[in-house]
Amino acid sequence: MGFMFNEFLISLVIGFNYFVLFYFTITNTVYLILLTISGKVALNQLFRSKYAGYGEIASSPISPISVLVPANNEKLTIIETVESLLNLEYPQHEVIVINDGSTDDTLETLIEHFHLRKVDLIYRPIIPTSPIKGFYTSPEYPNLTVIDKSKSGKPDSLNVGINVCRSPYFCTVDADTVLERDALLKVIKPVLEYPEEVISSGGIVRVMDGCTVEHGRVTKIDLPKKSILMCQVVEYLRSFLFGRTGWSALNCLLVLSGAFSLFKKKVVQEVGGYSLQTVTEDFELIVRLHRHMLEKGENYKILFIPEAVSWTQVPNRYVMLARQRRRWQRGLATVLLSNLRMFFNPKYGRVGLFAMPYTFFIELLGPIVELLGYVTVPLAYYFKILNVEMFWLFLILAFLYGIFLSIGAIFIEEITYRRYPKWASLLRLMLYGILENLGYRQINAWWRLQAIFQLLFGKDSWERTTRRTFNTIPKP
Repeated sequence: MGFMFNEFLISLVIGFNYFVLFYFTITNTVYLILLTISGKVALNQLFRSKYAGYGEIASSPISPISVLVPANNEKLTIIETVESLLNLEYPQHEVIVINDGSTDDTLETLIEHFHLRKVDLIYRPIIPTSPIKGFYTSPEYPNLTVIDKSKSGKPDSLNVGINVCRSPYFCTVDADTVLERDALLKVIKPVLEYPEEVISSGGIVRVMDGCTVEHGRVTKIDLPKKSILMCQVVEYLRSFLFGRTGWSALNCLLVLSGAFSLFKKKVVQEVGGYSLQTVTEDFELIVRLHRHMLEKGENYKILFIPEAVSWTQVPNRYVMLARQRRRWQRGLATVLLSNLRMFFNPKYGRVGLFAMPYTFFIELLGPIVELLGYVTVPLAYYFKILNVEMFWLFLILAFLYGIFLSIGAIFIEEITYRRYPKWASLLRLMLYGILENLGYRQINAWWRLQAIFQLLFGKDSWERTTRRTFNTIPKP
């Protein structure tokens, strides 16, 4: 009996290890396809455009945009962010800051710096929201409006902004994010090319840490010194430049960063605005927009625009980074589980047949398989259950392939967008393209696994991260 049990256990371990190898093979094959598509898209964007240049876009009659900035305890960064938005190269845009019950003088800082006065404002509350306490404007900044309300969360604050804004398109920007001056011109470009089809577009989010910000503008681009920040630089490049670019080219992109995304207001109002039931409201809205448009049978596009650039702070301590990644993973799980009917459903096209299953099996369940593989495969090799060829195959799939993908994203960056033109910067990026796969990725997988357990045991709250001031030039 004991012999039979041992044989069964060995067979189970071998079977699982082969499953791990199969899983890594499928995952990396999908990544390679996305990387190939992204490289082609990036090169095409260099040499071909329907418009001669962004100066031509700026001088043409284009749609007004309302920029929505939800802010809760953002005193340290809010002035630089608002200044960057007010000075954008865009002919018609308004900036709406929604103060979400801040307790750190965020509102007072805005009132003092921009000389705001309380006013009455008429608007249509199409989306149900919490009450508004007051509106503030300034004759000196006619395109700036500040809304004060009790704390009710970021999604509700964005819904308030959608109700108040006057433009047919709105753009969401986080309060710790700075846009490059031509970012709105670039993110609106697909709307000009496909005005009836594009319902949302989003830009790339780059790591601001290490850069210098002056009067709301990133005036000097450099890489951060800390390893935790460098790993995130590489991670963001990989996620945006081949992940989102690839899915966007296939028109089944599920994620646009809430830090910088543009939406057609009418369509968002049709689906009821942002959901208050998730901690990843940006992801949930994109999935709901896909579902809404596919169920209506209408042609539409949701696009990622890598040349539209925003810069944001990222967590500089592991405890803060862990909170952020657990929150993202819990939000991912809740949104996917609430949309199971889309999985493998031809009614939802590529989104249902490919994007949703990929996100569920690779992004959500990936940490479980990956971490178990790190334990079972080496143990099976140590106890002579797995041969050396299979063990080396595991190492190649688990580590070398990841390094290859990170380096590939860095090359796309350097060949096309070149925000880090120095050779020293390129060498550091490539070094961390290697190091990020040897420890950082595994820690990240552990945090994501923790999030799954938190969700199973009923913890789905917002884990707040701390804010820091931007790296600014001291005022004389």
